[in-house]
Amino acid sequence: MDIAAAYQRGFELRCEGRYPEARAEFMKVLAVDPKHADSRWQISLIQGFEGDFDGSLASLEGLVAEIPSHVEARYDLGMTQMMLGMIDEACANFKEVLRQNPSHEQATRQLAYCE
Repeated sequence: MDIAAAYQRGFELRCEGRYPEARAEFMKVLAVDPKHADSRWQISLIQGFEGDFDGSLASLEGLVAEIPSHVEARYDLGMTQMMLGMIDEACANFKEVLRQNPSHEQATRQLAYCE
């Protein structure tokens, strides 16, 4: 199986809002490589898009705890926390994103909501 191709198909399906199909592609990737961080990240996003905000939060927290350098997962964790009213936690994550990647424009914009 071509992991990169399956991931790309999953990503494109997620962007089209075809979440069950996207999840299936990411699960194929994870069946071959259970630690594939980007597939885990995408599944976490799908959870939130489908309304499982607590599940998305838990999945993103777990991924970031395991791979602290995954900047995009950390940014999305911050966005999920912001949406759930966890402002201090979100701001801490945005600041960490910027510490790791000072040119991350989205995190820079989100700091406007932080003290």
